[in-house]
Amino acid sequence: MTPAENTLPGPEDAAEKRKRILKERAKQLAQERKVKQKTGTYREILEFELANEHYGLDVAEIEEIHPLQQYTQIPCTPAFVFGIINVRGRIFSIVDLKKFFGLPEQGITNLNKVIILKSETMEFGILADTVVGFQRVTQEEIHAAPATLSGIGAEYVRGITSGGMIILDSGKILSDKKIVVNETVVV
Repeated sequence: MTPAENTLPGPEDAAEKRKRILKERAKQLAQERKVKQKTGTYREILEFELANEHYGLDVAEIEEIHPLQQYTQIPCTPAFVFGIINVRGRIFSIVDLKKFFGLPEQGITNLNKVIILKSETMEFGILADTVVGFQRVTQEEIHAAPATLSGIGAEYVRGITSGGMIILDSGKILSDKKIVVNETVVV
């Protein structure tokens, strides 16, 4: 045995080994990322939570996301109308999809957001418990809703991802006549 073979690794050897291991891990992670990229058309999806379930909306259908800070409740409206909010001088109705879909209530926190949807004929905000973030999803990753999905919300589901995120069809939500409140109250 030579003296070099008989010595324990010094701090420089350990640091070099650590660098080599980290470099190898970085290469592996970069390769895995390349493998996970799929061909096809991506949809940018905003993921948010309602009653501990993950929902998504196509970003193209969203005008903006606004924190729920100051809102005004409106009397004599259906239970799903949460209230109105002023966003830079524009007044938006806020729809609570939990009440509209019959989901369990959780209360209001400082994490609540208003996701403002807009079409050519309608615009309003929907109340989200929290906004998780954005995801790129291919059409192949969105599966048809299972036949067991029922209730008022089933007609608004575009599909479900393999990760369990329920993709909503905001076009159907925006065009639904059940959401339009057009009542006259005589005093």
